[in-house]
Amino acid sequence: MFTGIIEEVGRLKSLRGGRIEISCTTALEGVKVGDSINTNGICLTVVDFGENFFAADVMPETLRKTSLAELNCGGLVNLERALQIGDRLGGHIVSGHIDGVGKILSIRAEGNALLIDVAAASHLLRQIAPKGSVALDGISLTVVDAGAESFSVSMIPHTREVTNFKGKRVGSLVNIETDVLAKYVERLLNFNASPEITADFLAANGFM
Repeated sequence: MFTGIIEEVGRLKSLRGGRIEISCTTALEGVKVGDSINTNGICLTVVDFGENFFAADVMPETLRKTSLAELNCGGLVNLERALQIGDRLGGHIVSGHIDGVGKILSIRAEGNALLIDVAAASHLLRQIAPKGSVALDGISLTVVDAGAESFSVSMIPHTREVTNFKGKRVGSLVNIETDVLAKYVERLLNFNASPEITADFLAANGFM
């Protein structure tokens, strides 16, 4: 588990033959083989590391469902080590399991912040609600608004400067992870074997 609070921006060193190597420093502190490092929102398992890099295996499914394959060598990646018991949960619960890829439609100034519009598939938008949480490339952000084809988030200057968003432009791809609570709610509401949720059902089960 992660919090969506980025610890370091690393760089893609190489991605070939199902193995990725990331150049970094902070994310290596205390690292061991088998540890998890959130990389642009993707939970990766460390299989090797050296003085200024770590390596992980990347499955074909990960390449299909994320923006990793679009990165060029030297590209910026957000990094966060796994949450430890007792750590502050400064963002929200992030699993590192990407639900889909979105595309930045616009980036515009709004006071001291940036308002960022992101196009996303309908199955993702069903799990994104205003004032809810979403992770973009592993960054915990609050949703400003959500529509039928896109949603928006607001980002303070500090977040942009300490993440890979300092290099994002209109048209850039972002990995999206929706809030885990939204996933379970949608599953419960749509599961065929579930009883119809009515006022009578809620009352009978102590909710009213």
